[in-house]
Amino acid sequence: MRDLISLACEQCKQKNYTTTKNKKTMTEKLSLKKFCPLCRSHTAHREGKV
Repeated sequence: MRDLISLACEQCKQKNYTTTKNKKTMTEKLSLKKFCPLCRSHTAHREGKV
């Protein structure tokens, strides 16, 4: 039921995190503010394919 997704930085486009998401209850793309080690700051990370 839960699908594996990756979170990519919106500034440098680097895939930094992976997590799971229930696609039945959350139909929109996930966007979280996480730390990017390449940018060395907290940036928005958006859902992408693994």
